[in-house]
Amino acid sequence: MTSRSQRDTRLRLVDDKPIAAVRRAASARRTGPPRPPEGTPGSAELAARARAVLADAVRLARWADGRVRHPAPNGALPADSLQQAASATKLTEDQARAAWDRARLAGLVELYDGTARPGWRLRAWDRDDTAALRGWVALFDAWSLCHLAPADADASLVAEVIEAAPQLLSLLHLSSGPVAVPVLLDLLRQRVAELRTERHEPPADDPAGTADPLAALLGWTLDALVAVGALRPRADERADVALTALGNWAVWVKLEQICVAAQGPAGHIEQSAEDLLRACAQYSPGPARVEYKAWLAARPVRAAVGELLEVARGDDPLLRGLAFEALRTVGAPAEPAVRSVTGEPVLRPYALLWLAEQEGSEPDEQAALLTREEATWLWVDTAAAVADHGESHLLVGHLETAVQDSLPSLLDEVRATGHPRTVQVLVALASAHPDPALAKAVRRAAFEVHRGGE
Repeated sequence: MTSRSQRDTRLRLVDDKPIAAVRRAASARRTGPPRPPEGTPGSAELAARARAVLADAVRLARWADGRVRHPAPNGALPADSLQQAASATKLTEDQARAAWDRARLAGLVELYDGTARPGWRLRAWDRDDTAALRGWVALFDAWSLCHLAPADADASLVAEVIEAAPQLLSLLHLSSGPVAVPVLLDLLRQRVAELRTERHEPPADDPAGTADPLAALLGWTLDALVAVGALRPRADERADVALTALGNWAVWVKLEQICVAAQGPAGHIEQSAEDLLRACAQYSPGPARVEYKAWLAARPVRAAVGELLEVARGDDPLLRGLAFEALRTVGAPAEPAVRSVTGEPVLRPYALLWLAEQEGSEPDEQAALLTREEATWLWVDTAAAVADHGESHLLVGHLETAVQDSLPSLLDEVRATGHPRTVQVLVALASAHPDPALAKAVRRAAFEVHRGGE
């Protein structure tokens, strides 16, 4: 069988509640995750390495808060902001430009109404190892966007090399040591040939003279993976290739499809709403409701509802969904406050669905309350929660909940939402999806959004 093309890829429609999808992403935890390979550093050391890789991006993201306004259509820093950023962070302009790009890809900075704001990972960066590791994994997944292919490279061949990269990384992981470049090049040639055979496409032309396009693109791939911290730096282009500790761990995580970390349960009555929701993200719905009720009982309703809505305004989409779950426990007393936020674009889809549920509407009636644009924005927001906190198969399953009936329609409308996490969601989905044709189309859309439609 051949892989489906973008043109005929259809999405099976599934009636589903976005908040329920968020809950599943948070609660789908394995009770006994497999142990990492022997010699893998602990999460604290891995997080320290992730912070080191993204140190320049973090400095720039912290400086940019509220200072960067009206970036270019592709998200690039304006010339005056670039100069100010370089001076403030003691980076060259080229380094500042690269750090800004990394900060966006890693979710450290997000753009709202043309103004840079810290992403939720940045606020948790120093205290939460999981946030640091997730940020680095987002950068790792976007290696081909972080370090662009040569401008004169064949675009279809570049896409095939990107698609083959997981096999190269798996070989490096399973080899438990350095691998010679010729071995990787042979594997790359085999994988590209397999991809073309699967699609009934002609094989790649033999390289003419000494110019081997696959060899050149392998070099680009290795340089890009070195740049994001997944491969060890090489003395020259002929040197053997090996994964860093971060790269080895990340490939293992992807192969095992496990979450990075989990927090243990505890009492949360005296904690803030944000800490309550983060802790309850690890619980199944029943125990979470018990915690919500206990927390709410210790506070005046008006103050508690206001605190939950303030968390929902933040940048973590998981907490946004869980905040409205906690508000379900409040019920009717929360209605005036929830109704008052229907004018806020970030909260409006959640608030409309919450109000409809309170009024006893059926799921189909609830969905009809959202415009197509609002439903698509909510799909991206929920996908961001799944990408941040769930396993890859949950993100693939989330694709089926889109209101669009085909992949091209979904990608067109996702690009138009302006959601600040669009690129990260599309990159994560492309990395997770087993269908090469679909993954290729999603990856192309992520590139177009990241480059501002160029």
